[in-house]
Amino acid sequence: MARLTDEPARDLGIRIISPDRPGISGSSLQPDRKLADWPRLVERIADHLGIRDFRILAISGGAPYAYATAAAMPKRVRAIAIVGGAPPLAEIQATNGLLPLYRWMLALYRLRPRLLRRLFYLARPILSLRPPVRLRPLILKILMLRPCDAESLRDAAAFEAIFESQRRAWRGSAEGVMADAQIYAQPWGFAMEDVRVSVRLWHGKEDRAFSVQLAEEVAKRLPNCKARFIDDAGHYSLPIRHMREILKDLLSL
Repeated sequence: MARLTDEPARDLGIRIISPDRPGISGSSLQPDRKLADWPRLVERIADHLGIRDFRILAISGGAPYAYATAAAMPKRVRAIAIVGGAPPLAEIQATNGLLPLYRWMLALYRLRPRLLRRLFYLARPILSLRPPVRLRPLILKILMLRPCDAESLRDAAAFEAIFESQRRAWRGSAEGVMADAQIYAQPWGFAMEDVRVSVRLWHGKEDRAFSVQLAEEVAKRLPNCKARFIDDAGHYSLPIRHMREILKDLLSL
């Protein structure tokens, strides 16, 4: 999904570094991976590239990783921008603010984790395929997207950025994707109140994946957060339509 940042980042003079998480796409699998492992990996990447401090942009499921890194490395993370970010699912009591698929997967993880793992392996051959261009309108209908999201994804470049990201994630072992799913469902190991760096939280008011009410609750818990809730924006259309604005704002921090 870093493709969405390419053009505005070049115009703004921003260097984008987008590493694959372990076990995702072509990245090697890390056994028993935990969220707490990610900041150490980011630190190694930054040291290798000679980067002293940096900002983090996190879209959707990248949010827990951004929060964890900011909490663990406050002297090197200057600020983070969270765009349609996943909340701490293990702390949510009422799950009606989640996409129905996420509610179902979360319940299955808690009750029948082995069955969920089998389903991941069954889904992999399908989700790793690249759908023909002629089927894209049908896919958008099947997903029952918000009108703002469906309209944004009619753009071929935006569609490729979103769904190629998914396809590449599933192209590797299903274990990598399963590890990610487990990390989202488990306690993160730190409190949102521990994230003291500057946070820009962007969330579409039409987001079906994670409701705006969930985002509002997260924003209240962050000590140094400025939230921006965008009208007529959903989970996909927000990063597609507003990336330049998001990056420019992040650069100002």
